[in-house]
Amino acid sequence: MGLELRQQLKLAQQLVMTPQLQQAIKLLQLSRIELIENINQELLENPFLDDVADEGDSHQDTQPSEKRSDADDQDTIYGKEISDNADWEDYLGDFSSTSRQSTLREAELPEEGSSFETYYAARTTLEGHLEWQLRLSSLTERQKEIGELIIGNLDAAGYLQATVEEIAGMAKAEVKEVEAVLAAVQRFDPVGVAARTPQECLLTQIDVLGYTRDPILVGIVRDHLEDLEERRYKPLLKKFKLTLDDLKDYLNIIQSLDPMPGRNYGGDEPLFVSPDVYVYKADGEYIIILNDEGLPHLSLNAMYEASIGTAKDKEREYLQEKLKAASWLIKSLHQRQRTLYKVTESIVKHQKEFFDEGVSKLKPLILKDIAEDIEMHESTVSRITANKFIATPHGTFELKFFFNSALELDDGSHVGSESVRLLIKKLIAEEDPKEPLSDEKLGEILKEKLKVNIARRTVAKYRTAMGIESSSKRKQLF
Repeated sequence: MGLELRQQLKLAQQLVMTPQLQQAIKLLQLSRIELIENINQELLENPFLDDVADEGDSHQDTQPSEKRSDADDQDTIYGKEISDNADWEDYLGDFSSTSRQSTLREAELPEEGSSFETYYAARTTLEGHLEWQLRLSSLTERQKEIGELIIGNLDAAGYLQATVEEIAGMAKAEVKEVEAVLAAVQRFDPVGVAARTPQECLLTQIDVLGYTRDPILVGIVRDHLEDLEERRYKPLLKKFKLTLDDLKDYLNIIQSLDPMPGRNYGGDEPLFVSPDVYVYKADGEYIIILNDEGLPHLSLNAMYEASIGTAKDKEREYLQEKLKAASWLIKSLHQRQRTLYKVTESIVKHQKEFFDEGVSKLKPLILKDIAEDIEMHESTVSRITANKFIATPHGTFELKFFFNSALELDDGSHVGSESVRLLIKKLIAEEDPKEPLSDEKLGEILKEKLKVNIARRTVAKYRTAMGIESSSKRKQLF
């Protein structure tokens, strides 16, 4: 079969996303902190962007330049129109529910303007806390070197992750020498730190508290922690010849101990959220205010705009490209804030009962409902609600919190899944510890109170998602 060249005409559709469109989509899904970082980076790279400090400067910078050359092309003119229409100061008036916003902000945030250092203090780490005690101890310099290696091999819960032999190899010391230093470190505050097993951790605390004279307590901790975890009490009563009251006393002592002594120092730092939107209630109406605190107020630099007319060909091409990028960024930011305001306004309208009474009145809501209401695509709503937080009269929530599935009621209406979760959590919190509610019983109560059709496996799924154990593990004999 011979080879030959042929021409073929083919018609196809293809989606091509310009860099400007990609940037606009990216800005939609950025969190508030990421948005500020992105804008600051653009301020550094684009000479046409200015951060306007006050309204006077903003008005001056965004006025058309009298020195502009007639040779400016359409891109430059288009960029100027965008900047005029997307004036950041004008936006502040457009996207606020009422002129009372400034008064409310002053009342809500009286501490603004104070130094950040006034409210911040470095958090003590477990490693730092132990090293401080190590330096103040009576151990020799050689032992302190071993102690530093032990402290450096602890996890967030305070348990030793390396073996004694490994530490001895790193310190070039004898195993007995490492064991002696380890015993000393385990008695630092918090007591039981650097243990290798939960039994060793609890036994160290028992020793320091002076409970070692009770062999039954020591035996329970050393050999029967798994039985306690699984609530298998009958073998313990039989082995140690105890009554229920005696076993209860031992359990009270064990429960007073800390199996994870390092947890108060380790773990993640608390997450502090700066809301993107504030929703207040005043005179029976809800006021929506977008949080612009710390957000640069962008405008075009008039000096660089004027220089385009006198620039050479290559320079002019570069300046026009930067001007177009700056104008598009201002337009994209304006569009982002407008979309955020419209989505929040629609959420408040759909979830008005939540804002009036709380989570128990949260209604079923999907992205399609909001998208149809504001006449935008579902993907746009999904992006704008990602990583955004709203401050409400009932607390601060992620915008995606308001979107939840529906459960059908007996009368054909629907209730939000979050409302069902809240009631499950409340019922379990109020249950009798000796007779905890089973998933099947919880389903019956939900049907009685909410008239909701919910299966036992659905109750189990919601309970597990909230980190609540099954009824058998919640049961207490005492």
